[in-house]
Amino acid sequence: MSGQVHQLVQQIHGMSRTQCIDALTHFDGIPLDFTEPFLQRMSVERLRHILLAAMITVDRRRSA
Repeated sequence: MSGQVHQLVQQIHGMSRTQCIDALTHFDGIPLDFTEPFLQRMSVERLRHILLAAMITVDRRRSA
């Protein structure tokens, strides 16, 4: 795992449920079509996973 990805994982792991939902509903990288009620039903682990995937996708697109 690259140092940059490891840092990102640590940052997201420290985020609360509210912080994850806020980050996903205001995400600027790629269009995400999640409603807040839908996100509220997800576990914090799932929210973190989605946020990490979105951030990695944006990073890869910028690097290409």
